Amino acid sequence: MLLLLCHSRGPSQLVGNNRTSKMLLLAVAAAVLTATVDAQQRGVKLQDLTLSLLERPTEPVFMPKGDKGIVLDVPQNYLTDKYRPQASVLKNRFKETDNTQVAVKGITVPDISALLVLPRRATFSTFVPLHRQLAARLIAIFIGMRNAEDFVSAAAYIRDRVNPGLFVYAFSVAVLHRPDTRDLHLPPLSEMFPDKFVDGGVFVRAREEANVLLDETVRSPIEIPMDYTATNLELEHRLAYFREDLGINLHHWHWHLIYPFEGPREVVAKDRRGELFYYMHQQIIARYDFERMCNKLPRVKRLQNLNDPIEEAYFPKLTSQVASRNWAGRPSGAVLRDVNREADQLKFDIAELQRWRDRIFEAIHKGRIDLPNGTTMALTERDGIDVLGNLIEPSDLSPNRQLYGNMHNLLHVAVSLVHDPDQRHLETFSVMGDSATAMRDPVFYRVHSMVNDIFTEHKNTLPRYTVQQLDFPGVRVVGVSVQTPSAEANVLETFWQKNVVDLSRGMDFNPRGSVLAKFTHLNHRDFQVTVTVENQGQARQALVRLFLAPKFDERGQQWSFVDQRNVFIELDKFIVNLKPKRNVITRESRMSSVTIPFERTFRDLELNRPPTNGSGTVQDEFNFCGCGWPQHMLIPKGSPEGYPSVIFAMVSDYTTDWDQSAANRKPGACWDAASYCGIRDQAYPDRRAMGYPFDRLPRPGVVNTEQFLTPNMIMGDVLIRFRDTVFDPFLPQQQQQPQPQRPQAAQGRPPNRPQNNRPPNNRPNQG
Repeated sequence: MLLLLCHSRGPSQLVGNNRTSKMLLLAVAAAVLTATVDAQQRGVKLQDLTLSLLERPTEPVFMPKGDKGIVLDVPQNYLTDKYRPQASVLKNRFKETDNTQVAVKGITVPDISALLVLPRRATFSTFVPLHRQLAARLIAIFIGMRNAEDFVSAAAYIRDRVNPGLFVYAFSVAVLHRPDTRDLHLPPLSEMFPDKFVDGGVFVRAREEANVLLDETVRSPIEIPMDYTATNLELEHRLAYFREDLGINLHHWHWHLIYPFEGPREVVAKDRRGELFYYMHQQIIARYDFERMCNKLPRVKRLQNLNDPIEEAYFPKLTSQVASRNWAGRPSGAVLRDVNREADQLKFDIAELQRWRDRIFEAIHKGRIDLPNGTTMALTERDGIDVLGNLIEPSDLSPNRQLYGNMHNLLHVAVSLVHDPDQRHLETFSVMGDSATAMRDPVFYRVHSMVNDIFTEHKNTLPRYTVQQLDFPGVRVVGVSVQTPSAEANVLETFWQKNVVDLSRGMDFNPRGSVLAKFTHLNHRDFQVTVTVENQGQARQALVRLFLAPKFDERGQQWSFVDQRNVFIELDKFIVNLKPKRNVITRESRMSSVTIPFERTFRDLELNRPPTNGSGTVQDEFNFCGCGWPQHMLIPKGSPEGYPSVIFAMVSDYTTDWDQSAANRKPGACWDAASYCGIRDQAYPDRRAMGYPFDRLPRPGVVNTEQFLTPNMIMGDVLIRFRDTVFDPFLPQQQQQPQPQRPQAAQGRPPNRPQNNRPPNNRPNQG
C-alpha cells in the first residue's frame, strides 16, 4: 500500500481523527521511520494522485483510476450519503491485485455548503458571475490547505459533492498555483471532458468498443470526419478546421486557467494580466483574419450593433456528458435578447452591455477612468492598456467594476443563451459560454474583433513611435529568409495530419482501457528562419522579433500600414549575441516563443511522464504550464498555389527591451510560450508594449509598411503552400496518400496500431 506523502507527517497525523489500536500506530510509525522514499518517488506518487482525481470526473472517487488502477481509500465520512451505507462493501470491492490502494488521511473537512447551489449535473461556466464566485471560493479552500497531503484529502472529499466542471477548474487552478504542486502536470482537458472537443456521436461507438472489445489492444481508433458540423454550403465552414482545432481550444481554456477572474490575490494578480488578455486575443483575431484570407474570405466583421441579427449559424454537434444534454445550436438571424435566468442568478439587459462599452470609450477619450472613491486613474502610455484589459475582462483587479461593468463576460453569456434567455425551455448555454469551446463558434471572432477595436481606440491615442524609439543604432538587418528542408527557398508548406485522443479517461462508468478517436488537423513542415545582421559596434546582445502577415489585402491590393499592422502574427522572439560585423542568425520554428511543442498538446501523462533530473524536479525542457498556442497551428493554411505573405524581422536592443529580472530562468517558470502566456512568478520578459512595433499608428509620412521600416528591420516575401494530402502516422508507409517530400513520423514508420493502443510520438520530422 502506498502511504500518501508519509515522509512529511507523524503517525498521529496520518490517522487523523480516527482512533486505532496501539498496534496499528506502531506499524504506521515503523513504516514512516523505515521509508526511504526519495524526492523523485514522492513527486511521482503525487502526480499519480493528481491524475486520478481528474480522471472520469463524475465517477465516485473510490473507483479505480488510471493505468495503475489507483483506488483512494477514503474515510467513511468522505463518502456521499448515497454510498455511505455501503461503505464496507465498497471498501472490499476494488481490492484487486491489479489495483493500487492509497490511504487518504482524514482531515477536518471544509464547509462547502455554499458551493452546492450549483447542481452537480449542471453546466459550469466561468463567464457566469455566480459560477465564477463559487470557483473563487473553492480555489481559496484548495490554496488554503496547509500541505499537499491535506490538499489531496480535501479534494477527495469535495470531488464527489460539487459540480464536476467546477471541481476540475478550481482543482486545476490550485495545482498550478500551490508551491507544493506547481511542478505537477495537468492532463489536457480533452482527456477529462472529451465531450467538449469530439462529435457527440462518437461516444456511442466508443462505448460499444469498450464494452464489446474488453482487450484494449484489439480496439481500433474511431474516425471523426472533418466535416461533421456543417457542409461547404456554409461559407464559414471553410474555417471549421481552425475554429474546432483541439489544440487551439485547449490553449484558450488553459490561458484562462492560468489567468482566472477571481480567487486569492496571489492567484489573480499577475504581471500585465490585462495587457496579456488584450494581446493574446488580438493575435487570435489577426491569425483568424489571415486564415480567412487564405480561404478567400474577407476579414471578420466585428459585432458592432448588438441589436442586429447574427448572420452566422453554428451547430456544434457536441453532447455534454455531465448535463446529458446536447450543446445548443444557433440558426442564422438569431437576435440577442435580455437575459433573466433566476436559477443562474443572471439578469441583465443588452442595452446595459452597450452602456458599459460607451463608458469605456468615454474613459479612453478622456485618458482616465473614474474610481469608486471619486478620484481618477490615468490611462498612461505604459500601463493604460493593462488597466483597460482588467476593465473589459473584469476580475478582482478591476478598478471600478460597478461603473464599467462586465461587458466581455456577459456578452459571451448573451450569445450563448440566445436560444433560451429566460430559461423557459430549461436549456443551458451553448459553446460561447465555455472557454474550452467558445473558439468553435464564428461569433467568438466577431465579439473579440469588437473588443479589439476598443483596445485599438486607446492605442490610437498614444504617441506614435519615433525613429529613435524603433531604431537600433549601429545595427542593420540586411536579409531574412525561410527554408523548409527539401523545398524551395522562402516556401512554407502545410498539410493535413491525423492524430488521436484517448476518450476513456472521460468516459465515466465504462470498462477500463483506452478508447481512441482519430481526427484530422492542420500541420506544417518544420522550417528555419535566417536573419543576416551587420553590427557596426562591439559585441552586444540583441532581441530578434519575427512576424508574418499576408502580402496583399483581400482585394489583392497593397496594404496601407494602418491596416496591415493589424494582421501581423507573432512567430517568435528570442535573444542573440551579436559579434562585430556580419552575423548570420538561424532559428528553428520549433523553438517559437509563441507555441508549446506538438507532443505537449497531444500528451498522455501516464504513458509519457516527463523525466526528472535526479533532484526531484522536472527537467527544464519539460517545465511547462501547458499554456501556449499549439505548434501545429503556428503557420496559416495558405493555398495550393502558394499564398503570398511577408516575414518581418526586427533586431532591437536587449538592454532596453528585455526585463533583467527575466534574464535568469527560474526552475519551473514555464517559458515555452512566454509571448502569449507570460512567465510564472516573473515579470513579463519584454519591456516593450505587447505587439511592438505594430501596436500604434505610424509616424507622419508613413503610408505603407516599407516606409515604416528602420535600418534594424526588414521584410521578405514568403509563399505558404498548402498540400491537400493527409499524413497518417498510424498507417504503414505504403498506405499513405501520395505526397511529395512527405514528412516522416518522428520515431520512424509507425506500426498499424500503436503499442498498447496509445498514440506514438507523431511529430513530423523535417530532416
